[in-house]
Amino acid sequence: MIALAAITVATPPAHAVEAVNVRQDTPAIDLTAATELQHTETDRIQVSTAPGPDGIVRRIEVHAREHNTNWAVFALTNNGDEQIDRLIVVPHYRMVGSGLIWPDLGLSRVASITPSTGDRPLRQASSTADIFRVTLDPGTVITFVAELRTDKLPQIYLWEPDAYKDKVNSFTLYYGIVIGIAGLLALFLTILFVVKGSMMFPAAAALGWAVLIYIGIDFGFWGKVFDMTAGAERIWRACGEAILSATLVVFLFAYLNLSRWHVRYMHITVAWLAALAALIGVAVFDPAVASGIARLSLACIAVLGLALVIYLSTHGYDRAVLLIPTWLLLVVWTFAAGLCVTGIITNDIIGPALLGGLVLIVMLIGFTVMQHAFAGGITHGIVSDVERRALALTGAGDLIWDWDVSADKVYTSPETEHLLGLKRGTLEGAAAAWLDVLHPLDRDRFRAALDSAVEQRRGRLHQDFRLRAADGHYAWLSLKARPVVGSDGEVVRLVGTLTDVTDFKNAEERLLFDAVHDNLTGLPNRELFIDRMESTFAFVKSDATLKPAVVVIDIDRFKQVNDSVGMAVGDSILLTIARRLSRLLKPQDTLARLSGDQFALILMSEREPTRVVGFAETMRRALRAPIAFNDREIFLTASIGLAMPDTQAARPEEVLKDAELAMYHAKRIGGDRIEIFKAAMRSRKTDRLTIESELRRAIEREEIKVLYQPIVRLEDRAIAGFEALARWDHPKLGRLSPVEFISIAEEIGLIVDLGLFVLDRTARQLASWQAANRSHEPLFASVNVSSRQLLRHDLIQDLRGVLGRTALARGSLKLEITESLVMENPEHAAQMLARIKELGAGLSLDDFGTGHSSLAYLQRFPFDTIKIDQSFVRTTARGTRPVILRSIIALAHDLGMDVVAEGAETDSDAVELYHLGCEYAQGYAFGEPMTAEAATDLMADKPPPRLSPLKIASE
Repeated sequence: MIALAAITVATPPAHAVEAVNVRQDTPAIDLTAATELQHTETDRIQVSTAPGPDGIVRRIEVHAREHNTNWAVFALTNNGDEQIDRLIVVPHYRMVGSGLIWPDLGLSRVASITPSTGDRPLRQASSTADIFRVTLDPGTVITFVAELRTDKLPQIYLWEPDAYKDKVNSFTLYYGIVIGIAGLLALFLTILFVVKGSMMFPAAAALGWAVLIYIGIDFGFWGKVFDMTAGAERIWRACGEAILSATLVVFLFAYLNLSRWHVRYMHITVAWLAALAALIGVAVFDPAVASGIARLSLACIAVLGLALVIYLSTHGYDRAVLLIPTWLLLVVWTFAAGLCVTGIITNDIIGPALLGGLVLIVMLIGFTVMQHAFAGGITHGIVSDVERRALALTGAGDLIWDWDVSADKVYTSPETEHLLGLKRGTLEGAAAAWLDVLHPLDRDRFRAALDSAVEQRRGRLHQDFRLRAADGHYAWLSLKARPVVGSDGEVVRLVGTLTDVTDFKNAEERLLFDAVHDNLTGLPNRELFIDRMESTFAFVKSDATLKPAVVVIDIDRFKQVNDSVGMAVGDSILLTIARRLSRLLKPQDTLARLSGDQFALILMSEREPTRVVGFAETMRRALRAPIAFNDREIFLTASIGLAMPDTQAARPEEVLKDAELAMYHAKRIGGDRIEIFKAAMRSRKTDRLTIESELRRAIEREEIKVLYQPIVRLEDRAIAGFEALARWDHPKLGRLSPVEFISIAEEIGLIVDLGLFVLDRTARQLASWQAANRSHEPLFASVNVSSRQLLRHDLIQDLRGVLGRTALARGSLKLEITESLVMENPEHAAQMLARIKELGAGLSLDDFGTGHSSLAYLQRFPFDTIKIDQSFVRTTARGTRPVILRSIIALAHDLGMDVVAEGAETDSDAVELYHLGCEYAQGYAFGEPMTAEAATDLMADKPPPRLSPLKIASE
């Protein structure tokens, strides 16, 4: 509505605008600076018109057609003599000045234009701009009020119609060329992806399609194809920028193969892509926010990508070096785009130029990818089987060996002669010439192997032999060859490879030597000594004049000496003793080291008993000679046992045991003496007094060791705890199981001290584990309690002291008590167990099912765990195990107790127990009793060292 006079309204009046003179010869005028933007509180605006030819300023009021409150006011004048037709053009979207944060993504800007005089301008059809046709009569001044749909007006131009048409046509041609190139490039990269399966090719193809989509939106191409609305175009534009940013991330990750450098690169890439994928959802609700984040992401990718490319280039990565020029161009493009969107560069040509530059960058990326697609020769092409075998042989590093049988000429790789330090051509010639450089022990085998391959005309030759090098040493080589049969059925050549296996053979020999020799002295160990005894006894059966004697020497009080001077000096003393004894022997005699300070001897050089005893006396005196150490002398004595058996019927193991019994007898009666074995000594080999006296000193000497057997949580196969098991490392008898000394300890009253020692050691170790592994469920450890301990009231005081010295989780230190022990005195046991529970210790009923199994008493005792005896866990012939186990487990659960199954030997046992509802299992399927260090390694996912079967005693 136009009024020529002022009318009082609620909107504030605007100042008069200055008219822009429109000339006939001017094709385009930028009206942006001459346009005033107004905002009103209502949908009406009062405007002061530009002064007319008569100089009068009028007032007009305009009512919004779409109830908008944003307005643009400008004035045009025609001072010429001819009528002028012009187009008012307001673009929907301009990259220039669109903004970096919350950018302006384009929209129809102008709802209508109202002139101060004359007819309303006619809207022209266009999907990319608001275009209105105006006619200016000669000598008129017209003020135009444009109703705006947004508060932003990026640009308003006045165009001569033909000039605008030419401009649109020229840009349309440019857009078509750029879109055509982008489409062909995306199609080509897709075809390349189909031909080449490497990850970089689909990533490059995705980038090409993303650029095509993006420039198609910016050029308005997709709007013509899909007839999308202005609001939908904003969403598409924001999504296109997010997709472009995402495909750049994917290409950079795939091309540089970042997963090979560090797994963290993959995590960063996945997180970045997830964030960009979320932007597509954000774009539906707020395209400006999504577009702003996508533009910041694009800038970060360019800068960080350049830093990453340069970093990898400095580390010798060829792919990164090839990408440097392209990525530098991308950084320049990003910088120019930043200047454009922030409005620092305002030229109209900058937007289309940037999009064309983006296509150029993708084209360079495509060329870079093509270098990898078609480079590499036969590495990426089709190779023949012969070429593939040649490549495999080169990669394996093996040497070629070829024997032309008909010409009797051997060819081998030059590396073979270089390995041996020989001149080139030394190993080429007749096969018989190889015999000169072969080790004498390998010549017959080598000749027989070649003859057999030629005669049989089939099969495969595999031979290890030694070749003499120029400096005289021998190198081990492994020959793998097969015969080539000619048309006449005869072998024409033998072709194969040579491999240097010297290191492997040396390691094998070293392992074999270490397996049967002592690491410190180099003497034979017990296994080799017994083997030598068997060979000697077998030889003696054919010569009755030979009378071998077996001598066992043990150093008296060597442990005290070792403790006083240290392990290093102790080892030096043992080496000195070994050398002294070796100097007394003759070539036919054998000296071995059986254990720490115990040596053994097979004496063949002396046959008469008196001379054997005399030789033993010589050894005793030699060992008594002082050993100098710094400024002090160490005096040692030895107990020596002799066995002179009837070699026709004796067994080596028994003879060695007889000599050891004689040595123990010499040690018991004071040491530093020689004893000859007598049959009566066998009856004293299990002398109870000796065991008792040695057991009393075992704890002081730290001979009692605590081993730990894992208890596993069946739900996740994680280690939940350990059972502490005592073992006695007897200095003479080796490792003894509890069966061999616990009963004696109970009878002589030593079980209390022994039990307290195991309890204290286990508590300290458990506290150390719990401090190092603060998991949701703390580790627990179980310790067996004997009847003597349970009946003593001091057990409560001892347990209070142990718990007070260690910071343990409540209930994690469990005392294991057998059914039979509890049922010996149920009333007293109930009181003791209740007090133990109050102190914070756990209680476990051991060997459940093998004793009384009184359910009435079981309810009275405060046990929190039941351990099912292994006899119920192991498979029975009647197949009743599941029924019994299920009943026991259900009973325990009804009483609120956990269940530990002992004797789980196989994985199938563990699976069945888990399905029956059992929480924990213990057995060799999960680990043998092991040291605390091995248990710590096991919890840290390190394979525990397996204990020797000779050192693992049954519980």
